[in-house]
Amino acid sequence: MLTCIIRYEIDPAKRDHFARYARNWGTAIPRCGADLTGYFTPHEGSSTLAYGIYDIESLAAYEAYRARLADDPLGRENYAFARAEGFLRSESRTWLKRVDR
Repeated sequence: MLTCIIRYEIDPAKRDHFARYARNWGTAIPRCGADLTGYFTPHEGSSTLAYGIYDIESLAAYEAYRARLADDPLGRENYAFARAEGFLRSESRTWLKRVDR
């Protein structure tokens, strides 16, 4: 099992846009085959740093999941929403493997 941590830099004036984006992924991500831990927005400290975290079986499973997500109606809508509203300044992915179990 792999954990993907998506680090976002968001526009703090559009935090409500990011919350909508996160709620949409909360439906689409599990439907397309990943185990969503959640999306997180700033509370204290940085006003621009947010995260999305999910687990997936392997990098091969990730490739199939990404294809399903790109074909998913809510996934397509969410990608378009992010582009149109410009609340994501940047995003990067880190892949981690849990070793304590």
